[in-house]
Amino acid sequence: MPTEILMPALSPTMEEGTLAKWLVKEGDTVNSGDLLAEIETDKATMEFEAVDEGRIGKLLIAEGTEGVAVNTPIAILLEEGESADDIDTAPQKGGDEKAKKADDRAAPSENAARSDAGSAPANEQPKSGTAAQGSAQSSTSTKSEKGDRVFASPLARRIAADRGLDLAAIQGSGPRGRIVKADVENAEPAASQAKPAASGAAKGVAMPTGASAEAVAAMFKDREYEEVRLDGMRKTIAARLTEAKQTIPHFYLRREVRIDRLMDLRAQMNEQLSERGIKLSVNDFVIKACANALQQVPDTNAVWAGDRILQLKPSDIAVAVAIDGGLITPVLRDAQQKSLSALSTEMRDLATRARDRKLAPHEYQGGSFSISNLGMFGVENFDAVINPPHGAILAVGAGVRKPVVGADGELTVATVMSMTLSVDHRVIDGARGAVLLKAIAENLEAPIAMLA
Repeated sequence: MPTEILMPALSPTMEEGTLAKWLVKEGDTVNSGDLLAEIETDKATMEFEAVDEGRIGKLLIAEGTEGVAVNTPIAILLEEGESADDIDTAPQKGGDEKAKKADDRAAPSENAARSDAGSAPANEQPKSGTAAQGSAQSSTSTKSEKGDRVFASPLARRIAADRGLDLAAIQGSGPRGRIVKADVENAEPAASQAKPAASGAAKGVAMPTGASAEAVAAMFKDREYEEVRLDGMRKTIAARLTEAKQTIPHFYLRREVRIDRLMDLRAQMNEQLSERGIKLSVNDFVIKACANALQQVPDTNAVWAGDRILQLKPSDIAVAVAIDGGLITPVLRDAQQKSLSALSTEMRDLATRARDRKLAPHEYQGGSFSISNLGMFGVENFDAVINPPHGAILAVGAGVRKPVVGADGELTVATVMSMTLSVDHRVIDGARGAVLLKAIAENLEAPIAMLA
């Protein structure tokens, strides 16, 4: 029987993607592990592999198509002995019978309700009707006041909670009527469905969303402009940063550090490492300093998980990398255990593949702490927005030669670098944040200790 190949969920937060390129054509024979297509998510371009063998009977979605929802049929796979004539007459796997079985399995649970508070449940890949590798988009269900099940993605649930919307009153446009992000964003809160917002806003009051596209365009109708269409990455950045500034109680701690000893040590090490093709950057030292500091102040190595705090054991450091059209934060796992040269090599590899959009989801998801360094652009100081669910982010400025007062009271010149620690007050209190920033500064001012 012909089998549908479905649009995969290539990351836990993916709801739709762009079918960038087909790597097969109709009539091609494929085996398990063969590459079928290249799919663009909001963060990367990923290859999509077959898990079943057969012949491509029909390509349902043209390459270059944007906004293809997860679980949408994108191609038909024929088994031996089947022909294209079987496609229209055969019942499609993944139809009403599959939906009914999935609904029966998706009973609401306490854990599903908890996922609305901020952490998405683990994805489960349905085997029936799926002919390619990838994890299915997670979806949780609850019951409405009438007892009917309501299926919605974790992101849709979070937005609905923030805006005070009743999911039971929203018509879903996703597979099997599942409510997705667009459905919630386009819904208007009615008086009868207003609920308290999860963020603590006044009852029945939705989060401010700003002026509509039409209203803004009307302001500039007599001016010449070019409309820049948002891609998936830019939409995701806009949504996450808006969420961060609206829901995270930021506070900021600022400090300057003298990095003359660091610069001298870096020069000596680079001279010795040149034969191995390794060149340490100031950012490599900052990464190591933060990783060690999180071990020295372990209660700050934490993330916000909706109704609880998760305190991590390893120092998993996310580092912001500017790429075409936005930014991404690859994660250096177990950074406290790695040498400066290992961190430098790994960071260079992650940054290169990030700019080519070749990172796998596990390479840019997770972490408890972020670093954003704009010093290479001459920026002396700035404030960074926390990357949820991280507990803090360090903004690093340029090292600048400045006159300073020495320990003996004499005026001297030193290389000074400004740092700002943005902290989530729900996770880290002010005093603990200050202790963390002090530990980072001490590691940078006495860098030889980081080599011990």
